[in-house]
Amino acid sequence: MKAIQISEFGSYDTLTLVDVPAPAPTAGKVLVRMRLAGVNPLDDTVRSGALPSANKLPLVPGTGGVGEVADNGGVDSLKPGTPVVVAGRGYGMFRNGTWQEYLLTDPQDLIPLPSGIDLAAVAAFTTGGGYLTGYLSLTELAAFTPGQTVLAPGIGGAVGLGTVEVAKRLGASLAISTASRTDKAERARAEGHTVIDLSKETLRDGIARLTDGRGVDVVVDGVGGPFTGGEALASLAPGGTLVSVGYAGGKQASVNITDIIWRSAHIRGFMFTLFSTQTLIEANTNLFRYLAEGAFHPSIARAFPLKDAAEATRHLIEDRPYGRVVLEVPGA
Repeated sequence: MKAIQISEFGSYDTLTLVDVPAPAPTAGKVLVRMRLAGVNPLDDTVRSGALPSANKLPLVPGTGGVGEVADNGGVDSLKPGTPVVVAGRGYGMFRNGTWQEYLLTDPQDLIPLPSGIDLAAVAAFTTGGGYLTGYLSLTELAAFTPGQTVLAPGIGGAVGLGTVEVAKRLGASLAISTASRTDKAERARAEGHTVIDLSKETLRDGIARLTDGRGVDVVVDGVGGPFTGGEALASLAPGGTLVSVGYAGGKQASVNITDIIWRSAHIRGFMFTLFSTQTLIEANTNLFRYLAEGAFHPSIARAFPLKDAAEATRHLIEDRPYGRVVLEVPGA
């Protein structure tokens, strides 16, 4: 079968298309025929060697995706042909991931979907884990309550869009994001989002304008870096919480210590390993229910064939498209 494999850490071109033996069906395990696999910033972190806990090489990247059950290994609840989401821990990091034609996995790592569902829509929803990240950040780490205000920078990214849409569904009085370019800001506003155009005003000024100087109750920051990191903290209302999720904008940021002290700020770091399996199952159950209600509007910016995984990763990291990037696994 075809797979993308990393044999050494380095630049994009270390993502190589290879032929490897397909996994054999095994009792109690489910063989999934992958159809669409997400491309995420975490995949780039692993590829570059910047995640020390990642598995030893060679490694197949890919932290998630959608496909169909090819062999259920005797698991009666997952009939062959059932569309599924691969949503377990550690794929593409501690074990081979979803950038391959077939994946042998544990049944608890799969979320079955209704037959006839649009797999592209589900892939857009799950890629990047933005909705799940936003939901867990708000409900588990920030103790969010309806009526509070939320900031999630980066409307074009998975965490930015996912968090603001989750926040609205959970009853936020105001959910704000940002865009680095005017075209992104205008598109997001046309879709009904409240967005600060960072090419025209600073994050701090935008938050002050939108909240009458009070600040926001919760920041879920998947951008970080010098452009938003310190200003996101400075945008908190008194007693507010900042959940640090990622660092797409860089790992270093300048912070004014008084923004922590004078605001009595709470700062939390996010990792999926913080949450129990049951918590993740319950969160995904709620999120798929909200998706079915029409509360969320994820989109795919571009789909690449599997062989072009290197260019797909570069496009995500350097071009920063509005929407998700996926690999079409049959397009090897």
